[in-house]
Amino acid sequence: MSRVFQLALLSLLIIGCKNEVKTELASTEKYDGMVASHTAKPIVIDGLVDKQWDDAKWHPIDQVWLGGSVNPQDFKGEYKLKYDENYLYVLANITDDKLYEQHEDGLYKYWDDDCLEIFVDEDRSKGLHQFTHNAFAYHIALDGKVADYGTDSLPHYYDDHVASARKSSGMRHLWEVAIKIYDDSYQDGGDNTPVKLANGHTMGFAIAYCDNDGSKEREHFIGSTFIPGDNKNIGYKDAGIFDELKLK
Repeated sequence: MSRVFQLALLSLLIIGCKNEVKTELASTEKYDGMVASHTAKPIVIDGLVDKQWDDAKWHPIDQVWLGGSVNPQDFKGEYKLKYDENYLYVLANITDDKLYEQHEDGLYKYWDDDCLEIFVDEDRSKGLHQFTHNAFAYHIALDGKVADYGTDSLPHYYDDHVASARKSSGMRHLWEVAIKIYDDSYQDGGDNTPVKLANGHTMGFAIAYCDNDGSKEREHFIGSTFIPGDNKNIGYKDAGIFDELKLK
């Protein structure tokens, strides 16, 4: 084996090792970013950005789950997370050139209206959840109504789980949300107690936006987490695609 060939082979091996390290670092950086830090004082849900949000990191909502390419003038999104003992807090900064709500009945095809959707799996057990409460897919409408499917395979309001406020200025819409977290023992119509949140709690989490500018069906569905394959509209039934979120 010539000296030149040996050096070339060594260079390829070094490059390969660097690529492996880079991949591992990228994964670690993503994990470190999926953290909700504690707030000692409850956040007032009014759509205003209080200083309690200052130390929270922005995360992108940039994965197209449905529809073609997205024009940033039509949609752009990011979010922050905080928590206290009683709530997981979400602040979403959404750019949307047109807010559209066509259905007066908030339990009818609510996913085809503009809405913010927040997915929560309390113990990150993953698995199917469309008609169970192994996880929740909260659709928050423009009027603040919150819908998801129940164990009877019908949509229901879960307004008592989620408090939200939206402040709009031009194309910019700030959604501030407080969510009570329930485990998989939750029963529709039952006497349910939310989980108390504490340092070290790990859950599954994702957030998405249904964007419709005036069509019969939503034109785009943009989420926070990468979903492999062609069928990316599966978060409403499969908690396995949620990101891992740690409370600290």
